[in-house]
Amino acid sequence: MTSPASPVLVIGECVADIVRTDGTPDVVHPGGSPANLAYGLARLGRPAVLLTELGPDANGRLIRAHLESAGVEVRAAEVARTPSAVVRLDGHGRAEYTFDIGWTLPPTELDAPPAAVHLGSIGAVTDPGAASALALVERWRGRAQISYDPNVRPALMGRRAEAVRRVERLVALSDLVKASDEDLAWLYPGEAAEAVAERWLALGPAVVAVTLGAGGAFGLSRRGGRRQVPAVPVAVADTVGAGDSFMAAFLHARMAGTELTGCLVQAVTVAALTVSRPGANPPSAAELTAALASRPQPEAL
Repeated sequence: MTSPASPVLVIGECVADIVRTDGTPDVVHPGGSPANLAYGLARLGRPAVLLTELGPDANGRLIRAHLESAGVEVRAAEVARTPSAVVRLDGHGRAEYTFDIGWTLPPTELDAPPAAVHLGSIGAVTDPGAASALALVERWRGRAQISYDPNVRPALMGRRAEAVRRVERLVALSDLVKASDEDLAWLYPGEAAEAVAERWLALGPAVVAVTLGAGGAFGLSRRGGRRQVPAVPVAVADTVGAGDSFMAAFLHARMAGTELTGCLVQAVTVAALTVSRPGANPPSAAELTAALASRPQPEAL
């Protein structure tokens, strides 16, 4: 049994994001989709443990200090060097990634049962570590809430057919799944995002949420039907970490018993606050409360 104070176990990569914009010096931000999610949960007051890998280098120290500053418990196997990604920003703040990353997570035992287990992105599909991550998900399924975000990185996904097989296996093991419309477009070219979300819901999750960039987000629920909310207007600094902060807020709200529309509203608000400042820098619980209080609540579409 888990208690309200039981942490969310987040499994996956840490990445040093080397943000590169023409005409300006490189800037290094702590990153990696699962690491960003763990940080976002902790910023919202949700205990989080990150099972990951870090190198004994400056980037590793930077990422560990960043995560621990929010209260994340970092359990990191040591690797030769911390994974990195060159993030190129276009004139609209949109990010493109070039990776230098491996994932070799050894089999791991937990000291106590988590309240939830989250898996996503590179750590879910890159062998040999993906097998260890999947084993943990299978072990805790039915005893902890399972969440999954494929956070597709085409350069690292391998053959599309194999990637789809892996993704759908994890969707079927999960209670809550989130994806972006861009993720779905790569996995299922030419298919409507809503049709894919409906098919994923039939595989087993209780909720499937899909982000639509400037179009907001929608969610499908076995009990709550379909809900959609608009994006929160904001001046975009960059989009790094937007999807991860959305997922953190959605999972946090869902674990608190919030209904589907409320989960979506909180998640798009957190994503907006994140993209309004550089890097994957999600808001605190106090910042989210203030933002929700200062804006009229959007109606579900």
